[in-house]
Amino acid sequence: MVGIPLATTPGPASITVESTGAAARDIAYTVQTKQYREQRLSVDGKHVDLSPEDEARFERERAHQAVVRATFSRPEPSADALAMQVPVPGPRSSSFGLRRVFNGQPRQPHSGMDIAAGVGTPVRSPLPARVIDTGDYFFNGNTVWLDHGGGLLTLHCHLSAIDVNPGDLLHKGDRLGAVGATGRVTGPHLHFGVMLNRTMVDPALFLRA
Repeated sequence: MVGIPLATTPGPASITVESTGAAARDIAYTVQTKQYREQRLSVDGKHVDLSPEDEARFERERAHQAVVRATFSRPEPSADALAMQVPVPGPRSSSFGLRRVFNGQPRQPHSGMDIAAGVGTPVRSPLPARVIDTGDYFFNGNTVWLDHGGGLLTLHCHLSAIDVNPGDLLHKGDRLGAVGATGRVTGPHLHFGVMLNRTMVDPALFLRA
């Protein structure tokens, strides 16, 4: 599997598959056009027009998370083990790909799924995982990154509590933290992201109906 970035130009594309003891082969596919809705939000101005100090903090955090995002471990999860448990129950208040406008200023499209829930609601691991990063980040607030193998990572943001540490091994359904309203938010919710080979993809593709 490969992740296709939201910014990819629609049209023909291909990947090359290499297997031990077999010749490399190309697999062609077509990237289709998709229109995403727009969402306008009002948030604390400090999370839109950053001060020099906050800008410097954001750049440090971005460099650190780029290293986290590059995590690739073995073994890969099998295809029949990719059905994720919803990390927290609740209505999905914002979907992947929304074109977002904060305080009248366009920003990057929404890279995950927001699930509305009350502060303190337990957040659980969607698959077996290893915790690879935790921290309090400027935009994401209290955050946990999980590694599920083969370049498949999940991101859990805006937490009120973090109950795990880097290196911890989790079973599917284990508690990792609690819903909060930290970072750039308009209210308590979980921002749930899925990354496949350094590309954010739609979490709905992996969640059970």
